[in-house]
Amino acid sequence: MRSILKAINVQKVFGVKGNVYKALEDINLEIQEGEFVGIMGPSGSGKSTLLNILSTIDTPTSGDIIIDNQNIIKMNEEQLSDFRRNKLGFIFQDYNLLDTLTVKENILLPLALSKVPAKEIEQRVNELADTFGIREILNKYPYHISGGQKQRTAASRAIVANPSLILADEPTGALDSKSATSLLESLSTLNKVKQATIMMVTHDVYAASFCKRVLFIKDGRLVTELHKGQLQRKEFFQKILDILASLGGGDNDVI
Repeated sequence: MRSILKAINVQKVFGVKGNVYKALEDINLEIQEGEFVGIMGPSGSGKSTLLNILSTIDTPTSGDIIIDNQNIIKMNEEQLSDFRRNKLGFIFQDYNLLDTLTVKENILLPLALSKVPAKEIEQRVNELADTFGIREILNKYPYHISGGQKQRTAASRAIVANPSLILADEPTGALDSKSATSLLESLSTLNKVKQATIMMVTHDVYAASFCKRVLFIKDGRLVTELHKGQLQRKEFFQKILDILASLGGGDNDVI
């Protein structure tokens, strides 16, 4: 199995001498192609900081981050911009859709920017619309659809260019339970059928139970991990809950 993401001795320090705060300390992790990995931890644990660094939004104080065999720490801003567009897919809690474009146009935007042939664009968009159950709203605008439909549109846009790694930041945070389940089932299907590699930061135990592996972070350090293996989702849910309880909860991050 191919390594998609590797973080090596990653540290993030905020502040100046005499008033230093270590947000991340000696983070070492690896995600293989086709994994669906969750990141969880108590409030202030550093999970949002970790996601920002792994997604190239922020830079570590020290350490290396290898994504798809490329060390992103050594890239300049222009190289990082190209890398984000070609290799990473982002699913945010607040959708980030363009209201002036239809659902279909929002989804195909990354492909249009990359000058992918029209026939291939049509095929990819329709395939994802079926996976996420949004084919009937392709010609609607974001302000005409529900929050769940917006998030499934955003997920389709993140995935349409076949990125090496999909990064999801609290993707179910603004959704009702039915919409959240629909999104998580679609992501799970994508992971199983297309071998999409997904890393999801979440405070929601239900969302994490859809992952194949969950990493737990506390006080800026990775403290343990849990593999789903042959467990049923309800059993996995309970094990995640037990670990979070021992760590001190799993509320939204303040970092």
